[in-house]
Amino acid sequence: MVPGDTLSEIAERFHTTVQQLQAWNNIPDANKIKAGQRLIVSKTAAPDEADYVPFPGADFFRDGRQSPIIDNMAYRLIDEGCSFYGAGGPPQRWDRTHRESYAAWQRKLGYHGADADGTPGKTSWNKLKVPYFYMRRQPEAA
Repeated sequence: MVPGDTLSEIAERFHTTVQQLQAWNNIPDANKIKAGQRLIVSKTAAPDEADYVPFPGADFFRDGRQSPIIDNMAYRLIDEGCSFYGAGGPPQRWDRTHRESYAAWQRKLGYHGADADGTPGKTSWNKLKVPYFYMRRQPEAA
């Protein structure tokens, strides 16, 4: 996105409505979107299970793996208040901070012990609803 984008332009680009973007992103005033704000967008007008990344398997989450799926998962964890990422945001590759953040999500769901070890499982992954598309607004230049 570039500074000056509007929700109506984004809605048109992704074949959805301003109202749907507001609902998906909890935006009360369509005229007030913030620089740096991440938006969930969909490839269809109505979200359904096809809009979310299916569980890629526990073996997918290994140290050093880099993927847009991991990026989108990290931003969902941040949105859920389950972030152990520092001020620089989530790292580009799967590592300890991703595991710690995912473990916080598992604990939020009520898991404990080995079920909250930070390795994604199918049930917790499906509840996280990682979207295929995240649009992040870049901070506007001062």
